[in-house]
Amino acid sequence: MKRFFALLLLALLACGSLAAREKVRKEAPETAYRTERNIAYRNAAGDAYADSLCRLDLYYPVEKKGFPTIVWFHGGSLKGGKRDIPKALQQEGFAIAGVDYRLTPRVRVADCIDDAAAAVAWVLEHIASYGGDPRSVFIAGHSAGGYLVAMLGLDKRWMGRYGVDPDTAFAAVIPYSGQVVTHFARRRELGIAEPCVIVDDMAPLYHLRPDCPPMLLLTGDRELELKGRYEEVAYFHRMMRIAQHPDVRLYEFQGFKHGNMPQAGHFVALRFMREILKKRGK
Repeated sequence: MKRFFALLLLALLACGSLAAREKVRKEAPETAYRTERNIAYRNAAGDAYADSLCRLDLYYPVEKKGFPTIVWFHGGSLKGGKRDIPKALQQEGFAIAGVDYRLTPRVRVADCIDDAAAAVAWVLEHIASYGGDPRSVFIAGHSAGGYLVAMLGLDKRWMGRYGVDPDTAFAAVIPYSGQVVTHFARRRELGIAEPCVIVDDMAPLYHLRPDCPPMLLLTGDRELELKGRYEEVAYFHRMMRIAQHPDVRLYEFQGFKHGNMPQAGHFVALRFMREILKKRGK
């Protein structure tokens, strides 16, 4: 019964949010959007596999200047999935870069993270030429994509390779059900069998610090999520607060599984990003 009322409340909130968005759209001038597809974000140097996957699609508002951007990374356990531009984030005033990256076991987990860093660096360098504000870039992703953005936001060596300081470059980091212990794809590389858990320098949890960008942590229902996913994210949240990070938040969406929790998460993420922009006077 408790879960039923929680789901009912979430449905009502979602309906209310949709109604409010439709009202705004009717009252405001219609904004046109364009999608530029299959942009290479790094020099593949003759590597056909890298050339095929180190690409992104950029969805952005036309005839508008200074818009914020979301760099979005897909899930798939770092071994599958493909780039997408989530529909719930479209027509909300944001540009969205949907990113592909190389996959394990063909490459190592470190290469996946490096691809993610290269894609974000490309967006930071080029978004102004499309009319966007390079100071208003959010990085977000689901599952494996959540792991990637957490690593980029916390471990400064990855963006540092591209001359970028994540603390000043990112408006916020938003992992949707991202692994914060060492990713199981990395554990496979090390020959560590499930369900053994480690936390080494390839784990977001290893890089706790109070001075990283604001973080919004989203998970599905703890009883429906991947095994232990809610608990590890909740522990990460607690430890970030102990580290005295000033703005790290955790939301659990009851009734939602790992695969469909972004349906609820997008509404909260949009609200969070607008709050960040408002604080910045955007």
